Amino acid sequence: MGAGCAKDQDSGIPASLDAPPAATADAGPEAAAASKAALAAYAGYLDASREAEKAANPLHPALKKYLADPLLTQVRLTIRDAKEHGAMRTGTLISDPRVTDVRLDTVPATAEIQDCLDGTGYRLIYTKDKSVVPGSASGRYLATATATRYPDGRWLISAGTAHRDQPC
Repeated sequence: MGAGCAKDQDSGIPASLDAPPAATADAGPEAAAASKAALAAYAGYLDASREAEKAANPLHPALKKYLADPLLTQVRLTIRDAKEHGAMRTGTLISDPRVTDVRLDTVPATAEIQDCLDGTGYRLIYTKDKSVVPGSASGRYLATATATRYPDGRWLISAGTAHRDQPC
């Protein structure tokens, strides 16, 4: 799995992946600010996940700063599972996210994010001999995430799915 992404699973993918991103700038300054905050939380999530995976530490403190349940628990379980099998992530994961929808009229407010992750240089390796874990190779694939605004005003990533069967 890529940088803390949840298990591969089906979810509501837009009919056309080529659809333009939601016009959040046209929706007003509040939606634009929400998009910016959601993307900042998403970038923090990816960075925190990479740090935790490289350290093989499912309780890495940066995770709680950017993730919320159920995704927080899923990421921690993925990292713990790799650690128990003597593996860790190394390398670089490349991300190109965009906000596709902002819903400020819901409680809680949410923003949907679509990303093209490139995991070509991000490998799951055995810590003992640095060999690549068989079947863990990755390429470019679609990932989706949900950012949720919590009552304290923070935007946290609460859901995420890697769609490895959908290249981008």
